Order: sequence, then C-alpha cells, then structure tokens
Amino acid sequence: MIELDGGVSLTLIWQTAAVDELTVKRFQDLETVIWDALANGDREADLQMLTEDFVGVYPSGFAARADHADQLLGGPSIAAFEIEEGRILVIGASAVMFSYRASFVRYGLSSPEAMYVSSLWVERDGQWRNVFSQDTPV
Repeated sequence: MIELDGGVSLTLIWQTAAVDELTVKRFQDLETVIWDALANGDREADLQMLTEDFVGVYPSGFAARADHADQLLGGPSIAAFEIEEGRILVIGASAVMFSYRASFVRYGLSSPEAMYVSSLWVERDGQWRNVFSQDTPV
C-alpha cells in the first residue's frame, strides 16, 4: 500500500521497476482530469483524454467516445467526486489499468453514489489516453 498526500492510499497489484509512487499518482491525476471535465461541463477536455476508439461499458450499455462527451452538452454531469482505493495493473510498456472506487454526486441531485471503475490507459504518440472504461455500481 502506498500513502499519498491528502490521505489517498493506493494498492499496487503488480509492480515493476517502471512503476513507483509517482507513476501511480500520474494515472490517478489523468483519471481526475476526466472527472474534472464532468464536474465542469468541459466536453473538449473530456474528448482530449479519450482515444478515438474509446469504449465504455456502463450499467446503461456501451458508449463510444462521442457518447461519453455528449453527456456534457447540457453542462456538468457531476457536482462532486472522490477517487478512492486506487490500484494499478501494468499491462505493458504503453498500457496501464487504473482501477478504483469513485464516490460522487450527480449534478442537480443530493444523493451520493459509488461505483468501481476500471480504466485502461494507453500511450499513443507520446500521450496517455483512456481507451476503455468499465463502471460497476457498488
């Protein structure tokens, strides 16, 4: 278990020499950019973090990149969020699975929700992008 600033703790499932605390934090930070886009209603920021061939698997079904970003056409979809229990699995030199528990409140609602999320990040042309995400309600 790695303790980060702010009381965040992450568990490494598999660690190689290339995976250290800074690497784990980097993927949490990348995931946070997407959540910030949802909280700010920033469709362009969301699109920039997803690959063209992005696939999302959600309780409502499958979603492509445009589907994920289009939820922001009317503004923010999330009012608040927290990423907890982060875990990282190195798939290869340019692929990392970041899995965690997300606690959040949808915009305009007051009831908190939680789900487990697994996001597959790939490095393409020197940029890390999210190519796959699956959400499982808690």
